[in-house]
Amino acid sequence: MKRIVFAFMAALFLQSAAYAQIHMQSRDSAMSRRVIQLGPVVVTGSGHHQHLRSTATPVHVISKNEIAQTGVATFQDAVTKMMPQVSVAPNSMGSFLRMNGLGNKYVLVLINGKRIIGDISGNVDLSRINMARVRRIEVLDGAASSLYGSDAIGGVINIITDQPTKDLISVTSDTRVSGEGQLKESVTLDIYKKGFGSYTSWTHDRADSYRNNDYEYLKGNEGEMQKTIAPLFPGYRTHHLSQTFTYSPNKRLALHAEGQYMWKSTNRPNTSPDVTGGFDYEMKSESWRWNAGGVYKLGQRHSLQLELIHDQYEYGYDYEVETKSYAIGDYVMKKQQHYDEGELKGVFHFSPSSTTIFGADYRNDFMNAVTGNVDNHAYTMALYAQHEQPLVKDLKTTIGLRYNYHETFGSDITPKVALMYAPGLFNFRATYSRGFRSPGLDELFYHYNTYSRGVSTITLGNKDLSPEKSDYFSLNAEYNAPKWSLSMTGYVNHVNDMIVKQYVDVDATMMRQLRTEFPEISDEQAKKIDHYGLYQNSDHGRIYGLQANLSVTPFQGLTLYANYAYTYARTKTEDVWQPLERSIRNTATFSANYKHEWRHYGMEVNVNGRLQSKTYYNGKYDDAPGFGIWNINTIHHIKALKGVDLTPSLGIENIIDRVDRRVDSSTRRYALYSPGRMCVVGLKVNFRH
Repeated sequence: MKRIVFAFMAALFLQSAAYAQIHMQSRDSAMSRRVIQLGPVVVTGSGHHQHLRSTATPVHVISKNEIAQTGVATFQDAVTKMMPQVSVAPNSMGSFLRMNGLGNKYVLVLINGKRIIGDISGNVDLSRINMARVRRIEVLDGAASSLYGSDAIGGVINIITDQPTKDLISVTSDTRVSGEGQLKESVTLDIYKKGFGSYTSWTHDRADSYRNNDYEYLKGNEGEMQKTIAPLFPGYRTHHLSQTFTYSPNKRLALHAEGQYMWKSTNRPNTSPDVTGGFDYEMKSESWRWNAGGVYKLGQRHSLQLELIHDQYEYGYDYEVETKSYAIGDYVMKKQQHYDEGELKGVFHFSPSSTTIFGADYRNDFMNAVTGNVDNHAYTMALYAQHEQPLVKDLKTTIGLRYNYHETFGSDITPKVALMYAPGLFNFRATYSRGFRSPGLDELFYHYNTYSRGVSTITLGNKDLSPEKSDYFSLNAEYNAPKWSLSMTGYVNHVNDMIVKQYVDVDATMMRQLRTEFPEISDEQAKKIDHYGLYQNSDHGRIYGLQANLSVTPFQGLTLYANYAYTYARTKTEDVWQPLERSIRNTATFSANYKHEWRHYGMEVNVNGRLQSKTYYNGKYDDAPGFGIWNINTIHHIKALKGVDLTPSLGIENIIDRVDRRVDSSTRRYALYSPGRMCVVGLKVNFRH
């Protein structure tokens, strides 16, 4: 396989060199005369910077202005209000992110092209994303493993941060307050002078716990109810500090170094003898991340990029109620993850209209999970190449290939082929890409027994797992007129060897083996154990989808957006097909933004909404009903003094006061977590020099 990869890379190099000799002096003059706006510069779809409407792979973009217009404070709000194919369910253990029918582990979240870690029981801790620094959010649907490696099966979300490169000193304070104790305060300090940049930010975010119904059904008896304080939405407190330095001593070299620290604790009701649903402890997490690297330009058309990363995440229990085993203030670490990564990438333009990428990546993942009895690591080495080349007028192709070697399961190859035909105001795209996902260290090595409410739950890893693989096909048609644009995308994503926790019946022989492995199991507990969980490659996923995106500017100052996602997602277990857990069949988002400026004052009014059909929950759980949420946000730009901008904002979340007030029980699941109508007030102050 290594020979195949090296031969492929050599062929790409020779093809590019030959094309450069033949076409070095020619350019497509029609392309240079195009008058339609090419949109923002993006990087996620192709691995290099190019205009959005020139990418052979469709990419959705949420800009900094759109984030400000809608008045969102968190990453979750940004993607769910503007991306119908994305849904997020809050949880005390993190956030369950779903994209195009597939859950957390199939969606790769990146910051500036580099993945972030941090999951608790499979729920991603999205608190690590500092919205104060977000310049844009790029969303790539479908498999993208040829560029990004493991986990990029359902899609990629790449958060691009903002770093000014003009001489300035800028201080910004941004405050947002709303109901249920929600407060977000961020302060940034930006300094750039003669090639040196320093970018500092601190963010504090907090919210109270709440529930929309004070009752729950008794387990096993849904005809009888009791009071509970168990939160539907778990409160939290976070602090996020980041520091970035950049230095460009000349036009060829750009260096950067960055460090981030994040602390988070849940804020839930304590255990009470009078009512159920309280907690003895809060979930506490900390993360540290630092990276350094640089870009060196080889002349005007080629560059080399080097990136070194260390990322660490830890969570545990911080006790606030005295128990038999722990005192108030005790902290018990439950899980620690970290990884080290080094990547070298070259971007070459061997001809004026072609782009070739070669890269090599090494990554080592570590996990120490006390509850799962895991203390292991696994390394991955990868080589990849991608070539983008015009074939004839208005037609270009992108071909990519990645070779991965994983310490546990060996070698794998993931290709990608994309075509784009762009006559006039139209773009037509066709894409095939293969995705894969390496088994997680927990899925490989877990050896876990927990005892709760008189029942033991046993989970075992499986060292014989194979990586999950997918085949993704998509067709896209796009029309871009001066005042409106329409895009339609249809796709199919086939996922094979899906890793799931299967429950295995326990007989007398197996019980003796389990009690040997878990000597803490008592005779009384053993009588109640009739199965254990084992990770296995068993399921198959089939996702068929359609997306439509429309934007219209009827006159200057007013922009209208409408986005729709149809997702038919199913999974097959033992010849039985059923909807994928938490999948949503129909979702739409809408936004209307009006902007007008006077001499020293400007105003923006944004109305946005999300409508979705029911959320599927398999097995004994009830499906969550669909809903529609509408919000309004107003922003006021005041230029009172030179170098000072005041931007107050006022809005209403959930205008129609839509709330899911169903009584909670073991068979109820939710999709709408809003506490109801809330007023939102904000103030942003910027000083520039």
